[in-house]
Amino acid sequence: MEEELRDKKAHKDYYNMLDFVANAQQGIPKLFPCGSITKETVDEEDTYDYLPRKRYFICKDFENDGLHFRQPLVMTIQEEVERLKERYHEQAKLLRECQALKDQVRMLLMRVAELERVL
Repeated sequence: MEEELRDKKAHKDYYNMLDFVANAQQGIPKLFPCGSITKETVDEEDTYDYLPRKRYFICKDFENDGLHFRQPLVMTIQEEVERLKERYHEQAKLLRECQALKDQVRMLLMRVAELERVL
């Protein structure tokens, strides 16, 4: 039984790692595939780029081994803004639908009041 629980835990850790890999490269990463947290860093030695001192989100235990990577701050912020825009439009749509439902309820209440007066 203990061996089965260890096996389940190992599978869960593996699937969590796959989820981190899939989601870490979209928006501002909360965790990296290695499981460690995100920190912001400035690359002082980035001389080949036209924007010196470029900012990145990196793993707090960053190593250049393929499991860890640097996510450029500009790209992550842009993706996060796009995601927030989509959520805003969804919320606005829901608000309009709620307003339409509210108007329908108000109309039905007026009809019920009229019917009660007639009877």
